[in-house]
Amino acid sequence: MFVLVEMVDTVRIPPWQFERKLNDSIAEELNKKLANKVVYNVGLCICLFDITKLEDAYVFPGDGASHTKVHFRYVVFHPFLDEILIGTIKGCSPEGVHVSLGFFEDILIPPESLQQPAKFDEAEQVWVWEYETEEGAHDLYMDTGEEIRFRVVDESFVDTSPTGPSSAEVASSSEELPKKEAPYTLVGSISEPGLGLLSWWTSN
Repeated sequence: MFVLVEMVDTVRIPPWQFERKLNDSIAEELNKKLANKVVYNVGLCICLFDITKLEDAYVFPGDGASHTKVHFRYVVFHPFLDEILIGTIKGCSPEGVHVSLGFFEDILIPPESLQQPAKFDEAEQVWVWEYETEEGAHDLYMDTGEEIRFRVVDESFVDTSPTGPSSAEVASSSEELPKKEAPYTLVGSISEPGLGLLSWWTSN
């Protein structure tokens, strides 16, 4: 679920931080820049793990700050495909079951990846597994707040870097705002035995 990623960046340290240890100042600046941010095709950055190399620092004309090229390792949330995770149901919609890990919430389990047969209860706004037994079907509800075990089957990165608007976007932007896309999303599945709500597979 978490991986160590080697990165390189040039860190700017302002003059009023020169009295501090260089490593401490660099660590603070790197966490300000990266913590809780998604790096495209890398994952969600969590925190600095360590600094592996500091190159020479430079002070440029007109700028009293120091600029240091830093080699470091960062803890990143990037689960591998087919990894099993446990999260909490954040809500349900016709698009599927939305899951949260607490620190990451852009997880969707689409209808075709639920335990089958499944149906969406419009009145309750929940997905229901119509579990078949010898005595008939039992409705098992996927309620908000329930813990759920799922398999990661796909991921999607979207480049959300700001770009200049096109002429068509300028004409339409006065009426409606474009839908904001998540920079990193996971797609899950519970369509196999042992997956789904923990309460389904826990014996009383």
